[in-house]
Amino acid sequence: MAGLFCFSTSKRQISQLRACDWLDQTFNLVLLGPPGVGKTHLAIGLGLEAIDQGKQVAFVSMGELITLLKTEEYVRKSAIRLRRIRQADLVVIDDMMFMAMETREANLFFQLVSDLYEKSSIILTSNKGPDSWGKMLGDQGIATAILDQLLHRCEVIHMNGESHRMKHRESVFT
Repeated sequence: MAGLFCFSTSKRQISQLRACDWLDQTFNLVLLGPPGVGKTHLAIGLGLEAIDQGKQVAFVSMGELITLLKTEEYVRKSAIRLRRIRQADLVVIDDMMFMAMETREANLFFQLVSDLYEKSSIILTSNKGPDSWGKMLGDQGIATAILDQLLHRCEVIHMNGESHRMKHRESVFT
């Protein structure tokens, strides 16, 4: 990740992201941070802003995406959903690298990223930084190829803080 400008979000930066100008330039966003700090919340909010501005947006969790990719050739519903994802102006992929991938899954994911490259913007949320993706993908070569395309025009946003779930944790005991 050397050479990438990484930052925590300010109100000004959030306002710039909400303007969605970055979509016209096919910029990507990678939202990194521990669970519960608002990565998915921000990604969904930006997706809704894009919809309000007339953009086509697809939201998919990484687990669901892998299932779709693995069944695309055999399940008509998967093929239709993936066609919509490939045609979207913005694709939000939630929980990237939440679990390790098999080589075939990593190859399918790389193919999707290649299909979207310079045609669609991508927002990825992850609790693991790109430096650990090689281990999770099981192949440093595939990880490097994916990162090369994702990070070409990209902002990596580190979201820090305490989990909102833990902050507002409730107990059955009074």
